[in-house]
Amino acid sequence: MSEELENFAARVRACRICVENPVGRPLPHEPRPVLRPSSSARILIASQAPGTKVHMSGMPFTDASGDRLRNWLGVSAEEFYDTTKFAIVPMGFCFPGQDAKGGDLPPRHECAAAWRAPLMALMPRIDLVLTIGLYAQSWHMGAARRPSLTETVMDWRTIWNAPTTPKVLPLPHPSWRNTSWLKRNPWFEMDLLPFLRSEIRYRLG
Repeated sequence: MSEELENFAARVRACRICVENPVGRPLPHEPRPVLRPSSSARILIASQAPGTKVHMSGMPFTDASGDRLRNWLGVSAEEFYDTTKFAIVPMGFCFPGQDAKGGDLPPRHECAAAWRAPLMALMPRIDLVLTIGLYAQSWHMGAARRPSLTETVMDWRTIWNAPTTPKVLPLPHPSWRNTSWLKRNPWFEMDLLPFLRSEIRYRLG
């Protein structure tokens, strides 16, 4: 990691905006920003926000969602956590808390507004962004995002062929809550995943 990115990441990890100057209600617990930026990786995992297990571990995707995501990518845990290969920068760096039904709240708005653009500028080698979920797709894809997540992921070929840099592939969240979505959309595993794995392997050499 470059010294400039390392220093910037240290500032992010010390962030307390959502407690000291929040948009709406403050974060209901002590902040623990989780991110793994990289100045050398070609692949960025633009995820949503840490869950409870990641909040405890301080490492992204140390949960069942991570197991599923690594399976989708066709990579080992060793490859996944190698910051020369993958940058992992969620839209919200801290666990946002849970709603009344026990589901995770959306990523905090403060994170992307304060940190995302300068972080992206410090990761110049990224040429593939995997946008996981609506929040990452909204930020990284803008007007190219379709009205729903299913429509966006379904139109992945058009999105991939757009003359944009870096390349973007939209993905659903790998949460086990989305198992029924995967069953309703078998094209995801039959068509998109083989293409995704080939692009990942190409970039990993």
